[in-house]
Amino acid sequence: MRFDAALLGVKRHLIPLPGLLWRRAVARTARGVRRRLGFMTREHHAVRDFVVSELPRAGRPLDLARIAAATGLTKARAGAIVGELERKLTFLYRDAAGAVEWAYPVTVAATPHALAFSTGERLNGA
Repeated sequence: MRFDAALLGVKRHLIPLPGLLWRRAVARTARGVRRRLGFMTREHHAVRDFVVSELPRAGRPLDLARIAAATGLTKARAGAIVGELERKLTFLYRDAAGAVEWAYPVTVAATPHALAFSTGERLNGA
């Protein structure tokens, strides 16, 4: 199925956008995401994926030793990757002790956004 227009909500009105315009916008956004995330290797994705899935289960910040063990990386390499992801403002943030306390979209830090997963875990949203 192909749509010829997207609807843009402006206050109480829906304004149709021609397909050419919204397809260009989607393509431009995709190029920007590829450019921004192009530095990520398979190891970067493994670290990011692990912390996003494990934070809800653990319910507390994840230290580098745990991340390294779960991803098969050395602690030094896991630390380097976490540092890169944090410096580039991509997905992760560490607490004062150096453990990952949030990995977008979840965090063990207190926020006004409460999440409940179908598996029973409860956590905050970043």
